[in-house]
Amino acid sequence: MSSALPLTAAHGLSSEYDFYFTRLSYESGNWEVDERMPANVLNSLIEYTSLRVDLTERVIALSDPTMLSSPFCYMAGHRLVQFNSQERQHFKTYVENGGFVFVDDCNHDIDGMFARTFEAQMAQMFGAEALQKIPNDHPIYSSFFEFDGPPRTSVELNGWGDDLVHEYLKAIEINGRIAVLYSNKDLGCEWDYDFRNKRWLRVDNTKFAVNIVVYAMTA
Repeated sequence: MSSALPLTAAHGLSSEYDFYFTRLSYESGNWEVDERMPANVLNSLIEYTSLRVDLTERVIALSDPTMLSSPFCYMAGHRLVQFNSQERQHFKTYVENGGFVFVDDCNHDIDGMFARTFEAQMAQMFGAEALQKIPNDHPIYSSFFEFDGPPRTSVELNGWGDDLVHEYLKAIEINGRIAVLYSNKDLGCEWDYDFRNKRWLRVDNTKFAVNIVVYAMTA
């Protein structure tokens, strides 16, 4: 697809930038993972799109109302997810009012602690059936580059986690739009390398990250 991205208005942005990357911290688990991933994704947005990107990753506590104005939020970890009352309120308010959260299970394990406890939180907040598999022809797979479903990751079959290739992503949709995108594929770890090393890859595996951001900004 063309690298000319039509921009839409996004709240919480200065006139200098169209996009900034927010990592959500939360009290219960280990949110400080995949440390090089944000810089890598931001580099790809600059390389492939016309978004004016703030190169500084913003780490904002889910309990901080500042997160409510973020154009895009990332949440990840390996361990327990147990939101306190303020975190729960902000998460729910954010996604029900047009926000977008990409949540990545670093265990890539549907039976692991992160998956079980995060999914339980979503069921409590949005209902038991809210988190559903999305079809592999969902618009997120063609929002910029073309994919026939979520790309496989090198970490899915390395003997850690559930040892499965997850051929799907899950999501909570609000008014026909993904508000919470949920992955058991450990995409954050897949993209956790110095962006200057992409030149050694046969295929740039961060292209799907571009799709996720573009969908979040334009859907």
